[in-house]
Amino acid sequence: MRVILERSNLLKSLNHVHRVVERRNTIPILSNVLLSAEGASLEMKATDLDLEVTEATPAKVERGGATTVPAHLLYDIVRKLADGAEVMLKTDEDGNAMTVTSGRSSFRLQCLPQSDFPELSAGSFSHIFRLDSVALKGLIEKTQFAISTEETRYYLNGIYLHTHEVGGKLKLRSVATDGHRLARAEIDAPAGSEGMPGIIIPRKTVSELQKLVDDPDVAVTTELSDTKIRFTIGSVVLTSKLIDGTFPDYQRVIPTGNDKRLIIDRQSFAAAVDRVSTISSERGRAVKLSISEGQVTLAVNNPDSGSATEELAADYSSDPIEIGFNAKYLLDVAAQLTGTEAKFMLADAGSPTLIHDMADETALYVLMPMRV
Repeated sequence: MRVILERSNLLKSLNHVHRVVERRNTIPILSNVLLSAEGASLEMKATDLDLEVTEATPAKVERGGATTVPAHLLYDIVRKLADGAEVMLKTDEDGNAMTVTSGRSSFRLQCLPQSDFPELSAGSFSHIFRLDSVALKGLIEKTQFAISTEETRYYLNGIYLHTHEVGGKLKLRSVATDGHRLARAEIDAPAGSEGMPGIIIPRKTVSELQKLVDDPDVAVTTELSDTKIRFTIGSVVLTSKLIDGTFPDYQRVIPTGNDKRLIIDRQSFAAAVDRVSTISSERGRAVKLSISEGQVTLAVNNPDSGSATEELAADYSSDPIEIGFNAKYLLDVAAQLTGTEAKFMLADAGSPTLIHDMADETALYVLMPMRV
């Protein structure tokens, strides 16, 4: 194999694929990226056996072929080469090593045979639809912060993507919860998503996808089955296994009878929560909201270090209520809201609270209160 290509093209593609590769691997081939040169392009592929990313980049292929080299090492080398440089990748006759040459720099990397590289067999996909990258990015970003990191409840370690009928219209919904908070976002269901199975996209796949849907003009082709999902974003193809589990009936935890309405300036509220929580213990991070007509008092009491309070003006005219929340969870939700104001719908100190984005009716957040 002998290939010449632009450093910027090589770096961009390596950046997309090398992130999938785990730093520590018991199987040596999983530390490598598969390079395949033919026609006028170099295709790169990396996998961790659950997730696979491939991307093709334009290249001058003087001699076709394929090999695998350490992914993070190749990425670091290319990253440190001069901007605008040309890079030549050339394998030895025996295929045991590859030379990376650019200007006066030359690196020799150990290769492992292409035949050892695992293939994430995709099988057949039952549903295919196209999504605007902005719409897909919204579904991910509004919900991914609520994904559970608790491995024992593995079925919560991802985003639940499914279709749901609302007022006679079919919506594509993303939901994530860790048992303490829930985030839900929705868009009009794209053509082809009708009757799709409800699927759980793993956390790592969500994280990689989030980095790939940056270009607002790109349409994302989504193919899925009961066990796999594939996203085609421009020249990048991401294929992932799905979480094999049943997502809980999240509708049951979304309260419908919350009648106490609080409207508050989002930025002022987030800043106040951030200030008073400075004094809270890392473990609890509880902040108490004392809500009465026209105002909210935030209070934190930490027996070890002291206390803090702050008052904020608010639009509230129901009975006074005192309720506690995890400060980090409040800040996470506030960071997702796009409007200038946040709307809280409350019931009592022990019941879940609904938070609405005043500028986006499609997003909904549920927070469980804490004892304070």
